[in-house]
Amino acid sequence: MSTPADLRYATSHEWVRLDGDIATVGISDHAQEELTDVVFVELPAVGRAVDAGDPTAVVESVKAASDIYAPVGGEIVEVNPEVEADPSLVNTDPYGKGWIFKLKVKDTAHVSKLMDAAAYEAQIG
Repeated sequence: MSTPADLRYATSHEWVRLDGDIATVGISDHAQEELTDVVFVELPAVGRAVDAGDPTAVVESVKAASDIYAPVGGEIVEVNPEVEADPSLVNTDPYGKGWIFKLKVKDTAHVSKLMDAAAYEAQIG
């Protein structure tokens, strides 16, 4: 299982990669392993405003449907059409091509309040 050190993590298993004020969001390797084979991804609407903790997208696997929460507040500025066309990218490349949406973050300081890789690994440990 992989937990990249350059990302921040929410307790609900989303990861964040911050670039300026744009946060790319996906689910962790641990989360995709727990879900098993992802068969459908419901993406949020571009332009939608979300607060931290808001259910923002849905990932369905052969086992269950799971909400994907906004790890920080902001506005959805982009979604990943590749995971809609090929949901298995969430399983095969969770930190790369399997990203789900991008947010223009309201307050980038909130990203630093998320867990670092060591804290996330301790949580799932």
